[in-house]
Amino acid sequence: MNIAWDASDLTQGVLLENGLLHLPASGGGLRIRDFARHTERYLNLTLTVEESHSMAFELRVYGQGDVSPRVTVRFGVMPHYRTNVPIDLNWLDGHVLFPGHVVGELKVVCHGSRIARADVCRAELVSMSAFHDVRVRLEDVAFEDAARPAAPVPDAPLIDEMGQYIPKDWPGKARSTQELSETLRREASLPEAYPFEDWSAYGGWTGMRLCEGTGFFGRVKREGRWYLCDPLGYAFFSVGPDCVGVRCDARIDGLERLVAGLPDPADPDSRDLYQDGRPFGENPRGPGRMFSFERANLRRAFGADWAQTWRGMIVGQLKRAGMNTLGNWSDETLFGRMPYVTSLPRFPETRHKIFRDFPDVLSEEYRQDALRCAQALADRRDDPFMIGYFLRNEPGWAFVDGLILADEVLRDAQDTACRRALIDWLREQYGTVGALNAAWDASFASFDDLRAPLEKASARYPRAQADLRTFSRRLVEAYTAIPAQACRTVDPHHMILGMRWAWISDPALAAGWENFDVFSINCYAVDPTSAIEHVCELGVDLPVMIGEFHFGALDAGPTATGLEAVVSQRERGVAYRYYVERVAAHPCGVGCHYFQCYDQFALGRFDGENYNIGLFDICLQPYPEMMRAAYECAAGLYAVRAGRQEPIRRRPQSIPMVAY
Repeated sequence: MNIAWDASDLTQGVLLENGLLHLPASGGGLRIRDFARHTERYLNLTLTVEESHSMAFELRVYGQGDVSPRVTVRFGVMPHYRTNVPIDLNWLDGHVLFPGHVVGELKVVCHGSRIARADVCRAELVSMSAFHDVRVRLEDVAFEDAARPAAPVPDAPLIDEMGQYIPKDWPGKARSTQELSETLRREASLPEAYPFEDWSAYGGWTGMRLCEGTGFFGRVKREGRWYLCDPLGYAFFSVGPDCVGVRCDARIDGLERLVAGLPDPADPDSRDLYQDGRPFGENPRGPGRMFSFERANLRRAFGADWAQTWRGMIVGQLKRAGMNTLGNWSDETLFGRMPYVTSLPRFPETRHKIFRDFPDVLSEEYRQDALRCAQALADRRDDPFMIGYFLRNEPGWAFVDGLILADEVLRDAQDTACRRALIDWLREQYGTVGALNAAWDASFASFDDLRAPLEKASARYPRAQADLRTFSRRLVEAYTAIPAQACRTVDPHHMILGMRWAWISDPALAAGWENFDVFSINCYAVDPTSAIEHVCELGVDLPVMIGEFHFGALDAGPTATGLEAVVSQRERGVAYRYYVERVAAHPCGVGCHYFQCYDQFALGRFDGENYNIGLFDICLQPYPEMMRAAYECAAGLYAVRAGRQEPIRRRPQSIPMVAY
């Protein structure tokens, strides 16, 4: 059913002609009337961004009395590309975080908790804030039973054979494959060594000996400040990029016509440039075909044996910039050439989930799977270059602010171990159902009433909220403690670096911190100080490591900035140094890892991200502003860490992000 709309339906903006909207920098778009009465599965629309950069849009859905959206579906669209966008309204039930994207669309993320269609009182389709007014064309908004097929793919290529975005120009853009090959050969000829005489072989600081070396990385608290120490006992601050590897994650299926000079996938010499069968999300556009421009560029420069040359080149590039750590998801063939962190290959799970990816953590199934997952550590238990390992990255269930896990246990229709434990705990607490009813202001006939699905228990029984939050903390403790204890048994030498929470969406996420050696968060901000301080305020007495941060701009590379945006490449360098030195200045800050090593693909990686966030571009050329800033930061890093030098004061010039 097509939606008829006119200028009176706009939240903000001006309707120019034929669906062309002039939207203010603060964002604007369309109110969707009568949202709740539609029963069709999809809200389909067609969008064209009439700007030189990508844009992010949101479907914001509100319930009665909501000030903020109950659910937000955010998605990206490429510039000057007429894109059909199908929004599956089943996502409103909160079961999925990253549902996948279709041809021409960029990453899709579902934020918030859940809302029933009948409870929707307001819905808006709006642009996110930008650094300038924008023009977009919105066509054919309709509620329909099926997803709209992809729009026709343009004929003119948007990507050159080196992986660069053709419509955009910038200083340092490779002009030919020959020029690029010469640049890479120069980079490969440079030495592989740290540039500072007072750094140990591990990148620690020989100016501060914290302990006798144990042969493994460790932690020390001295005069109220946490430190990591390297295997020789020297103070160590962990800094370096994530994803140090020449990956095959530029998603090209359905977009092949937009890429110039793609080699024949049937050619035996090109087989390592392609990877098939990698769907992402529950609404993928097929099995997925990925391509590696990085590998193709290396092959042109160094021939079939490019891999060994690349390993020496990238380690040298990182060391010369004063970086001493290979961050998460890095190429394992680099391990041992410099220190590294890693993750469990798989976090324990159960067949049935309580909410999103939260397992039935009190079940024997979870405990047994934790033992199986821990076995992956056995091969590296004696490696002195391994700093430690994360248990996992960004649990999807923890993206919901204020989530009460016990609510989800009671809502679930299954007879889970968590449900049985909750009922037993309440029986121990109250003894009789009458006492429970008095405490909760409820009217249960017996404790067995709690075996039936109960929707929104903490809202229905406000006086139950304290109990439900207490039990939720117990669930988080089990979620962390069971795999941590299994891992200690297999690998007693290396530090457990925590869970890499996307953010602390609820104080309960700190539960179980005693099972870690380091507490880890990912923190996208200009200044991470408040995020680290929040961890400390929750009672966590551990060193804090930041697993991800980045800064992007629009004056080079892809057409989106990532989660923190600045005005230029020069300001990216300023932002990097400002951030890292503030982590080092905090008494608990012991490291931060930049996400990521290389730029993302301009048309979208496997999940649709297309950010200018690399230390290097997609052609493996270093961004000089980032390399210079990293070196200048590293030169005084340990003085800042020891409290002997103030961090720099100049903040970067920020703009609103272009990200999804």
